[in-house]
Amino acid sequence: MNTDTNTDMNADMNADTNSGANTGAPRHTVALFGAYGHTARFLVDTLHRRGFGLALGGRDPERMRALAEAHPYARVHVASVDDPASLDALLAGTSLVVNAAGPFGDTTPPLIEAALRAGVHYIDITGEQPVTRRTFETYRDRLADSGLLFLPALGFFGALPDLLATLAMGDWAAADEISVAFALDSWHPTEGTRKAGARSAGHRVTVSGGELVPFDDHQTDALDWEFPGEAGTQPVRALGTADQIVISRHLKAPEVRAYMNDAPLSDLRDAGTPPPTAVDEDGRSAQTFLVDVVVRRGAERRAASATGRDIYAVTAPLVAEAVARVLDSRTAPHGTATGVRAPGEVFDAEDFLAAVTDLTYAVR
Repeated sequence: MNTDTNTDMNADMNADTNSGANTGAPRHTVALFGAYGHTARFLVDTLHRRGFGLALGGRDPERMRALAEAHPYARVHVASVDDPASLDALLAGTSLVVNAAGPFGDTTPPLIEAALRAGVHYIDITGEQPVTRRTFETYRDRLADSGLLFLPALGFFGALPDLLATLAMGDWAAADEISVAFALDSWHPTEGTRKAGARSAGHRVTVSGGELVPFDDHQTDALDWEFPGEAGTQPVRALGTADQIVISRHLKAPEVRAYMNDAPLSDLRDAGTPPPTAVDEDGRSAQTFLVDVVVRRGAERRAASATGRDIYAVTAPLVAEAVARVLDSRTAPHGTATGVRAPGEVFDAEDFLAAVTDLTYAVR
């Protein structure tokens, strides 16, 4: 089955066949590349519920055929980053593309180039720090006047901590330090997470002295973090994450650090830890998380935190809210933001977080 025949098999299934909450033709169609991955399944359902038309793309013909049968309201394409014409076919007639296909080091550049050719906005959900860094460094100047928005790392890692940091900063123009701490009760990683971790090893950085400096993946020292609520005080260990890249691109602080508690790190190190298991009809796992961001300026301290369930599933409502705001021009300043940006640069952080029903957030 090639791209043309795959498109033909559901050519009659256009946006007017959308069911449930969607009535009538959608105002915008969103392309989703990597549409059969673990997180992508949440994205398909969430974007459809939000009323967007969908063009689904992936390279495996049989898995794409199964998607076409499961989602008859969507336009389906076999597409590969090795075939620019197939990406162009996927993006034709869309307003924005979401890249959910790892390894993101391989998929991000071709998808960004395809978005430019099609004249559509771009979002990806990578948590890979080296990829996020490369996207900002390679494309920020080049795409500044493109008239399009490119939002990398728009997920649990990247977007959520950045929005919390932006909220915590408030009216401060700068801080001395921004710290992000994750408390997960467990981490059952997907195969993609394991591959991304292996690719990123030895290539991570942290922000110190206002510069990106190499991060030692083997450091083991722990410090105690006072998480709010029932999480309480727990030992945490330093990480090199996408959050440090995204936050440092628009918030002024010479030190940007990230930490995680021990339980999920132990799960991640154990090759025998199974992948996520669904416990509800939406496919979410039972995993819980708390993200706590603290900003410090001298003796002053501000903090914002968010809690929720399933670090993979929560990416979908974050992306869907970003898609809606980009396509409705609800970005700052006054809907004119363009180029490669962090979410805290272009969205009202508090209003955005309040709109994501899968999250509970607080400022203290």
